Amino acid sequence: MSPPVQAAYSYCEAVTGQQARNFAYGIRLLPNEKRQAMSALYAFSRRVDDIGDGELAPEIKRTRLESTRELLDRIRNGAVEEDDTDPVAVALADAARRFPLPLGGLDELIDGVLMDVRGATYETWDDLTTYCRCVAGAIGRLSLGVFGTAPGTPDAGRAAEYADTLGLALQLTNILRDVREDAANGRTYLPAEDLDKFGCSAGFHRATPPPGSDFAGLVHFEVRRARALFAEGYRLLPMLDRRSGACVAAMAGIYRRLLDRIERDPEAVLRGRVSLPGHEKAYVAVRGLSGLDARHVSRLTTRGRA
Repeated sequence: MSPPVQAAYSYCEAVTGQQARNFAYGIRLLPNEKRQAMSALYAFSRRVDDIGDGELAPEIKRTRLESTRELLDRIRNGAVEEDDTDPVAVALADAARRFPLPLGGLDELIDGVLMDVRGATYETWDDLTTYCRCVAGAIGRLSLGVFGTAPGTPDAGRAAEYADTLGLALQLTNILRDVREDAANGRTYLPAEDLDKFGCSAGFHRATPPPGSDFAGLVHFEVRRARALFAEGYRLLPMLDRRSGACVAAMAGIYRRLLDRIERDPEAVLRGRVSLPGHEKAYVAVRGLSGLDARHVSRLTTRGRA
């Protein structure tokens, strides 16, 4: 690997380590080449997210997002040289040469962030699913391009579907965790029909639920939906090699434990950011590396076919 490309990857790994602790915790279980590629994907995705979450006027955000799409086109067309001044572009271009990355997934991410810029809201779960597939399901499919599937894997053709579904599970968990932070930024992601059903249409602007609402009922309803997505998405694990499976199991395991905490104390998401301590993340990583989750899913899948 040339020094400019190595430096570009080092930059992306630094961005990942500083800004995505849960993600970084999972990818440290990967071999070096895959870890670098995942860091490049994260750094590009983070750039897109930061534009959407920033303080710029909507028209400027749209212009910058389209400029980012143009950069993606340059990467896709092999027009980024190793001495380019943009380290994220250099790293992602190298990763795309090394791995079969479906770069159209990053176009979907840009489309999803443009939905945020427009202030989109979601009437139904199907509406929200469209958004989640753009901002999270697509990242799952891109990650699968780095992981690959293990040789001889049964039903390998469904791996992208499972990766996409696991991305939805992670995103719905994020939405539950961040309901108050999103409300403060003028965003509501949970479906309007769900908010209305549980008396939460007034939104989440305080450290207590909306008066007269069944906030716990809303959270438990969405937790059950997320658990069903996790159960389906976890079918990906036995399809991956040991270290890739460990990476996915660690990241997904952290979010499943966040979901457990949210379920036990729904109002915690209104009081502050729910997170896991380091020792609990370490346990999840060890469990993933041991292959326990993959073997468990494999047994369940085998029983389902019997």
